[in-house]
Amino acid sequence: MAYRILSFDGGGVRGVYTSVLLQRLEAAVPGFIAQADLLAGTSTGGIIALGLASGLPPADLVALYRDNAARIFDASWLHELADLHGLSGAEYDNTNLANILRKVFDANRLSGLNKKVLVPSFQLDNQAPQAGRRRWKPKFFHNYPGPDSDGNELVLDVAMRTSAAPVYFPTYQVFVDGGVVANDPSVAAMAQAIDRDTGAQNLQDLRLLSIGTGTNPTYIAGHDLDWGVAQWAKPLVSMMIDGVMGVAEYQCTRLLGARYFRLEPMLPKPVGMDDASAVPGLVADATAVDLTSTVNWLKTTFLAP
Repeated sequence: MAYRILSFDGGGVRGVYTSVLLQRLEAAVPGFIAQADLLAGTSTGGIIALGLASGLPPADLVALYRDNAARIFDASWLHELADLHGLSGAEYDNTNLANILRKVFDANRLSGLNKKVLVPSFQLDNQAPQAGRRRWKPKFFHNYPGPDSDGNELVLDVAMRTSAAPVYFPTYQVFVDGGVVANDPSVAAMAQAIDRDTGAQNLQDLRLLSIGTGTNPTYIAGHDLDWGVAQWAKPLVSMMIDGVMGVAEYQCTRLLGARYFRLEPMLPKPVGMDDASAVPGLVADATAVDLTSTVNWLKTTFLAP
């Protein structure tokens, strides 16, 4: 019996691009989102997954980005002065993001969501009292029943933990952005689905649609670069978020074959994850993407018994 997974990448404001693609796909194949058994998402993709699992339609997710991106990525002059323009602190305060997401998710917990979810983050300090066991580690929040379930976690807290991008936002409750471990959470979602203690599915029954935030046509020119921490700081964050996407695609293609589909169109020009001014252009770009092959795959494979 088919077990259907939808997976969403991280990418900041480019989440609006994913949301528009979702809106168009739902219009072309009505009800396919409702047929998903597991929704996985990292960072902005985590917000999308949690939003869908909370019952939000894609149109509301588009509006969430369109109406709030400028507030989320707003560096007031007081904040800029305090952190020396990002040199001694995060680029942006996370207060606006928390207030916006609080209105979306209220006091709901993962256990009350309509779908199973998987949301990666990274815990900077496990606060273990035993000597030698205190360390940082990846964390994959999920609401499957069982002893390691995170069903009691607030949806708001999980959304904030997965989207606390280093350099851009402060840490949240000892967590940073899930993009440092799995910006494309497809493989993690597969692992959770076949885990005998959670999803308990067979690999051959999985159907997985992975949707990105648009491939950034980015590169670093030059040979033998002699860069230090200051020059590498932001490029390294982008490399973690954008540069490792092909790893999950490689793995999923070989494990699932035709039962896996990756939708990740190339953007016409690079878009920074904090560029709120790019939202209208991202909406237009996503509206122009040819979705014929994706729609066909949804109808013939994702929705197949």
